[in-house]
Amino acid sequence: MKIIENYCPKRIPLEEQNEVISVAVAVYNVAAYLDRAIISLINQTYQNLEIILVDDGSTDCCAEICDRYAAQDKRIKVIHKENGGLFTSRNVGIENATGTYLAFLDGDDWIEEDMYEKMLSAMREHGAELAVCRYKWVYADRTVDLSTGKAAVMEGQEMLAKYLEEDDAFQIQNAAWNKLYRRSLVGNLRFPKRLYEDMLYTIQLLNKLSKSIYLDRAYHNYVCDRNTSIMNMGINEKIFTDLIPNLYDRSAFLRQIKREDLALLQDYFMYKRILLFYTATSRSKNPYKKKYMKLLKDKLREPDKSSYAAIFSIPQANPREYQKLKIFLFSPQLYLLAMWLNDKIVVPIKTKRVKK
Repeated sequence: MKIIENYCPKRIPLEEQNEVISVAVAVYNVAAYLDRAIISLINQTYQNLEIILVDDGSTDCCAEICDRYAAQDKRIKVIHKENGGLFTSRNVGIENATGTYLAFLDGDDWIEEDMYEKMLSAMREHGAELAVCRYKWVYADRTVDLSTGKAAVMEGQEMLAKYLEEDDAFQIQNAAWNKLYRRSLVGNLRFPKRLYEDMLYTIQLLNKLSKSIYLDRAYHNYVCDRNTSIMNMGINEKIFTDLIPNLYDRSAFLRQIKREDLALLQDYFMYKRILLFYTATSRSKNPYKKKYMKLLKDKLREPDKSSYAAIFSIPQANPREYQKLKIFLFSPQLYLLAMWLNDKIVVPIKTKRVKK
């Protein structure tokens, strides 16, 4: 991996904007945000775009908004379809894309005007098949941007490894929308038919890379406050029917491609996450609380001791997480008591000392 400090991709003159970027926009009941999303695409400094608005059976006025913009800009085409979920909208976008490059946008987010120009410029300069950028968290009362201006050029599966490490220095994430893909890289790969569809898709796609570049500049604006978004659903049935199965599928895929080291890394974060789900569920007022806690407990008791020993012996593992898990396996009740004491007594004391 090669780190480049203060990297700024070159501008691409209009006469060199000769390759089409297809942008698939998933649209479903986001009328309050959709104008902003579409305008951010129309105003891109890289103008050779194919903007595909996929209306997933919206029941508000999204369909009319899409049609209005299509009548104003010949780069825009609209596909109206029956409601099928985000994965169907993205797959329809892929199947109708004709560009050399492919990008995704959700209808409630928006992007900076030079996002695709800068990402494509970086890809061209370094011969990359994929560019990934940082994004801003946009809340009702504030915007968080942790950009450093650095770039990282990665070879082969280096980006896959960084992605699985969940290192905050590389905001790669599951998201489809902070990436610009060479269309040939995507090939026949499609999003699976479930929620959290980008979790497995991303890991499969990163496995195919020969070269990629990460830009630590926030070109994408991710809206965090929509209560109806998938990311704000909290502990619910979909955690068990969609999210956890995705985690298991990721581990299976990594073993299939003979990357046991990365499979153990994936397992570490998976069981750490499931333990967090157990803690959160125990403190919730969910009517299915007991059912969910039992399901999570069963998941955590599936691996044997030797499996957990291998998982928690990887270099990236925090020994304290293994201690928490051991307490849980001995007694879930004792684990919950320990977490309560930690959150109510230990953490406040440490915080008070730091402030002094």
